[in-house]
Amino acid sequence: MAEERIVETPTTHTTVIERRGGGGTAIAIVLLIAVLIGGYFLFVHQGSESAKNNAITSAAKSVEKTADKAGGAIDANK
Repeated sequence: MAEERIVETPTTHTTVIERRGGGGTAIAIVLLIAVLIGGYFLFVHQGSESAKNNAITSAAKSVEKTADKAGGAIDANK
């Protein structure tokens, strides 16, 4: 909240005006930027975790198919 103080001296006709702001807007902007940066990194990390999990699942399915083929070949040669 801005605070104003006006001082008038009748003998010299000088007027002094002082204005002071609370600085709350600057703090709010800094916090907003910090939240946006944190959210960005959270979503990037979450996306990479999902990609890693999908790659592991795909590799496991490939190994499973290969093992089934090898097992079928072994059973056919008995």
